[in-house]
Amino acid sequence: MKDLLLITPPFTQLNTPYPATAYLKGFLNTIGVSAFQMDLGIEVILELFSKKTFEKLFDLAIENDSIATENCQRIYTLKADYLQPLDAIILFLQGKNQTLARQICTTNFLPQASRFEQLEDMDWAFGEMGMQDKAKHLATLYLEDLSDFIIECIDPNFGFSRYAERLGQSANAFDELYDSLQNKPTFIDNLTLAILEDKLKTVKPKLICFSVPFPGNLYSAFRCAQFIKANYPEIKIAIGGGFPNTELRQVTDTRVFDFFDFITLDDGELPIELLHQNVCQPNNNKSNSETNIENKDQNSNNNGRAERSRSTTINVDLNSKEKQYKRTFLLEDGKVVYKNNTTRPDYKQLQVGTPDYSDLLLEDYISVIEIANPMHSLWSDGRWNKLTMAHGCYWGKCTFCDISLDYIKIYEPIAASLLVDRMEQLIAQTGENGFHFVDEAAPPALMKALALEILKRQLTVTWWTNIRFEKNFTQDLCYLLKASGCIAVSGGLEVASDRLLKLIDKGVTVEQVAQVTRNFTQANIMVHSYLMYGYPTQTVQETVDSLEMVRQLFELGIIQSGFWHQFALTAHSPIGLNPSDYGITPNYKSITFANNDIDFTDKTGIDHNQFSFGLKKSLFNFMHGIGFDMDLQEWFDFDIPQSTITPYYIEDCLNTQASLSTKPTAKIVWLGHLPLVREYTKTKKGFVNELLELTFHDKTDRLQITVNKPEGEWLLDTLETLKPTTGKALSFSALKQDFESHFEDFELFWFSKQMQKLKDFGLLQL
Repeated sequence: MKDLLLITPPFTQLNTPYPATAYLKGFLNTIGVSAFQMDLGIEVILELFSKKTFEKLFDLAIENDSIATENCQRIYTLKADYLQPLDAIILFLQGKNQTLARQICTTNFLPQASRFEQLEDMDWAFGEMGMQDKAKHLATLYLEDLSDFIIECIDPNFGFSRYAERLGQSANAFDELYDSLQNKPTFIDNLTLAILEDKLKTVKPKLICFSVPFPGNLYSAFRCAQFIKANYPEIKIAIGGGFPNTELRQVTDTRVFDFFDFITLDDGELPIELLHQNVCQPNNNKSNSETNIENKDQNSNNNGRAERSRSTTINVDLNSKEKQYKRTFLLEDGKVVYKNNTTRPDYKQLQVGTPDYSDLLLEDYISVIEIANPMHSLWSDGRWNKLTMAHGCYWGKCTFCDISLDYIKIYEPIAASLLVDRMEQLIAQTGENGFHFVDEAAPPALMKALALEILKRQLTVTWWTNIRFEKNFTQDLCYLLKASGCIAVSGGLEVASDRLLKLIDKGVTVEQVAQVTRNFTQANIMVHSYLMYGYPTQTVQETVDSLEMVRQLFELGIIQSGFWHQFALTAHSPIGLNPSDYGITPNYKSITFANNDIDFTDKTGIDHNQFSFGLKKSLFNFMHGIGFDMDLQEWFDFDIPQSTITPYYIEDCLNTQASLSTKPTAKIVWLGHLPLVREYTKTKKGFVNELLELTFHDKTDRLQITVNKPEGEWLLDTLETLKPTTGKALSFSALKQDFESHFEDFELFWFSKQMQKLKDFGLLQL
């Protein structure tokens, strides 16, 4: 029996659990609250995509006479060929049946319907893929064929990473979702509810908390809550997560509370602690933290070190019998009320503990591969431990972003040492050393500190994150990040127009983005760019010019992946709060349920939807190295103006000379090994010079330099000190001072040709 059951409802990702419940369970561990968590989505997927279930689905399709298209007729005709390998394919995608790859790659092993039609145009890709990846891609297409059958014949709301998403998108009123919940549960609903009921009987929770990150999780959360209310009315139910945080801040429809007792907003730690206090400890108005004013957190990592002791002072009226809530909606006297009546502050990031992935079926997640987009393959292939470097966004200015909300507005970084402590704990718990840092924008200074700490501890990890393409990402910093295990970054180029980037308050220029993406690419870190069209006041000419910028970036190979998004106006962004400043007129609706996306009219009168297909088609080609010589007009079936961007604009941006000067505060780090040393003398015009020949080796190359013996001996001693494993990175000014205590003119030595070669071999200025 557990007090709390934390649930992620169907569906999010197939390859890795969404981290919200793991974050909350890790926090609850620190305050001694028992909790069980489940990813209901992956459990439903595994039950659905099994031979025994699909046999029922094929029979049900015939009973309902729901096979309409030639594609699904083909799938049904080949049902025996689809059923026979299904369980083996799932095992293969779980990494449990790897020898099947050779069979999958054999011609005619898997039945093929419409999803396989793309293979005719994808032969070029298979030459770049290993057998395991090719087999994963073919297996993915096979599952997508079956998914198409489900959508047409069984449940039109199904999607691998979403369910009934339409019902949650821009649902200003609750009516449509409410009406759908009055219908008989679907086949997938019944699968979901059966799995849920088994867990309820085992866990016997007093409080269930649904984490709903996306619109595609909303319907299932309500359907599950409806079932719980009908069959287990004694259990209290709360909903929180990304969707409520952004969309349900103005909810007034009382019918919502037929399903949920509580809706919590923003950071969930303190709201859930108080709900636990109110529901599970009704006779004890004081929480664990309130009873123990000095609360020592002894959450230790796998090396036995205490993560951090904390002393929290709570200002609470201990005589008050009123229940305390933090950012919580509930129904009171037949009305929706919002309660934020506790004086307690939210927990700091150093206090929330390490995410805890126990209870989740980590060995059962499914790795799939979509060739079309390299960054999307990172999302869907492999299991990643999710962590956050910093709460909120250190920039917090972009005008299209929800910067007025706490999850963006309140910026709080985590110390690198604590962050790596948590990484080591997760490696020990999950057996996985891959990390996806899910930051709004990871700060460069913290990324540098994280990389140095990883190298200091000599960990082997793989990680990726989201960033801003800001100037602090120098070439040397990118080399450091790569050495620590960074394999990819994603960031917003957005509209690829300097005028519009300034209007967005992005804090970057196209030239700067080009230079930064070049730095990452040269360090062999993949770059994905978020692209935007239809921003307020954007002209047709600016859209065409943005496409030309993107074409050049891909042609030069300094961006490897991208995705075009059409601008969406959100209620909590600076544009949403001050629309007239940006030349748009919102079409407001009466809000009783969800409020985020807002329809609007742009004063330009341009229909930006018309660009969608051409922008995405061109980008698909650019990502695969083709179409660079085509005129931009060929991507569109309507007339567009010629680009005003010069053909070599991005190349010229990259040719800007970088300054050779070094900041006195720059940290100097040596990533390489100590060299082989040979002493010799050289006589020139009667003078005898004692020299050192230093031969450096790295994993793929060698470098030989010659220096005077005295400076060379100083260099050898210094390089040993500059290794990240010492934890003693010196500043440029400290290095200069030490050198000049023995010799003269440090700059002459530091900027010599020999030292410049060494800087290209692992001597970094950060």
